[in-house]
Amino acid sequence: MPTGAPTSRPSHATVFAVAWLVFFTVLQWSVVRYRVPIVATLTVATVALALWQWRGWRVELTRPAVVLMLAGSALATLLVPLFSYLSPTGLAVATSALVVGPLAVAALLGSPGTTSRRSARAAGGTAVLAYVVAAATAVLSSPRPRIDVWVTLQQASDALARGENFYAMRWTGSPGIQDAFTYLPWTAALLAPGRWLAGDVRWALTAWTLLAVAGVFFLTLHVPGAVSAGAASRGTASPSPAFPGAISPGPVATPVVAPTAGALPPVWTAAAVAALLLFAPGTLTQLDQAWTEPLLFAGLVGWAVLVRRGHAWWAVVPLALACASKQHLALLLPVLLLWRPFGWRRTVATGALTGVLIAPWFLASPADFVHDTITLLLSFHPIKFANTLYLLALNTFGVTLPFYVTGVVVLGTLAAVAATVWRRQPPLDALLRWLALVLLVANLVNKQAFYNQFWLVGALVVLSLAAAPQLDRVVGGEPQTRAHEEAPTPEGGRVPSPG
Repeated sequence: MPTGAPTSRPSHATVFAVAWLVFFTVLQWSVVRYRVPIVATLTVATVALALWQWRGWRVELTRPAVVLMLAGSALATLLVPLFSYLSPTGLAVATSALVVGPLAVAALLGSPGTTSRRSARAAGGTAVLAYVVAAATAVLSSPRPRIDVWVTLQQASDALARGENFYAMRWTGSPGIQDAFTYLPWTAALLAPGRWLAGDVRWALTAWTLLAVAGVFFLTLHVPGAVSAGAASRGTASPSPAFPGAISPGPVATPVVAPTAGALPPVWTAAAVAALLLFAPGTLTQLDQAWTEPLLFAGLVGWAVLVRRGHAWWAVVPLALACASKQHLALLLPVLLLWRPFGWRRTVATGALTGVLIAPWFLASPADFVHDTITLLLSFHPIKFANTLYLLALNTFGVTLPFYVTGVVVLGTLAAVAATVWRRQPPLDALLRWLALVLLVANLVNKQAFYNQFWLVGALVVLSLAAAPQLDRVVGGEPQTRAHEEAPTPEGGRVPSPG
């Protein structure tokens, strides 16, 4: 393991850009098709993420890297097979938005002359507008997508409005699952307003996605040490601590942090990350199919923003809502339990609040709840177009792996990540990537992992770039690479300011 502060090189950003583009392009290609090269690519991505985390390489977005990712995303959307139920006209309109949008944002963010915050804000606004056009077109052009996810979410929302238990229902017109709601209940509760107010849960998914993007801006603009160049040049800047409520015994003698030559403003990073999230290849399919991972992502973004701002106890709420929406997020809690800025007390509180949130549905019919959310999923047959190692063994070699193999791999990875986080106490950006690695391994050995589950992994990795400190030159002191990152804190969440 390397010692000392990691440094960022332009080559790191280029390698990341290529890896991100390949990852999401094969995911777009993967929908309803199984291919060995797709499984191989996802496996290589898993190894690469683990190596990145172990070695501690620092990656910062650069103009060329962002332009490459956005232009490549537009090209992938245009050329790589894309699954959807949109009408030909709707598909043309939505695809145009997801091609023209990233190209326009790339032009705004990529030109060396566009360093102003106004240009970055224009890029962020352009990305949101193009995404909204694509989302609205998807909903209106594909009013009844033939997928059980959409059917169950729509009818569960109606049942919720009537005060019925959707775990005890049979669905009408579902092309897949007929008698089970396989999500935890707050997926329905948080998406139901889209059905109630506008007739379709996908409107709520769009709103949650945009809320997550807003969270990216809040997160990026409150990165520790992020100060304006003007304030730094006057020697009046005071770096933002990771926890604003920290106790300060008096004047802080910390050197003033200034941007490196040509450093990009935080709002530029926020706009770039937002665009990468909104324009990732396969976005249109996710919109059309009503896949729910953007809801989970919004909860995790809210958690990260509140932790970054020093409101770690409030961060329990969005994390619990996310955990009460989908089962596999429980895998993240052991890692967070050992990360001191959040700590075991808040993790236990998260688990308790999650239990309170799901209790009404469990108590209404324990047998139905357990069947739909646990036993059905464990016994469900492998789906032949899941691009995972489990399906590789089955489809290519004719071997059905026993369940305990998946359990051993997932729990082993979780234990290794939790131990590493406990020992290193990484900053928030690295922690997000450790969480992504746990989910990625769980997906890779699963029998039912698809685009949406892998999308959440990629989204967390991109989010980590918004959480990373961006300034690395010190005025009046020794150079340092990562300024004022989150310090491990006691359970009270307060640390003395350095003197």
